[in-house]
Amino acid sequence: SIAVTGEGNSTTTNLQQGLAKTWVNFDGTASGAASRDSFNVSGMTDNGTGDYTISHSNDFANANYSTVGASAFNAWCGPDYVSGTLAGSVDVYTQTGTHTKADRDILNFASLGDLA
Repeated sequence: SIAVTGEGNSTTTNLQQGLAKTWVNFDGTASGAASRDSFNVSGMTDNGTGDYTISHSNDFANANYSTVGASAFNAWCGPDYVSGTLAGSVDVYTQTGTHTKADRDILNFASLGDLA
């Protein structure tokens, strides 16, 4: 654990809590949601069109962590959603502007929180 002083002020930040504990870049159009690269991710599950589970190598302390994501398909960015968190995995999905689940060829998700 380390406290870091912010630039130009005396505010400190707990660096350990501010780091991404997992991240993954994957192709949601590939069979099985093929990971291109990742950190602390033990596997991916393709649950159907636009619906994926990201499993963590090291569990979070509980299900109360934050996951953020971004995706693209042929340079068009679409909305990303977290549909559920467990200590050991997070369920995410992507959809079109008309709220229809859709696969994306570039997906990036990162989770922040306390590991177990």
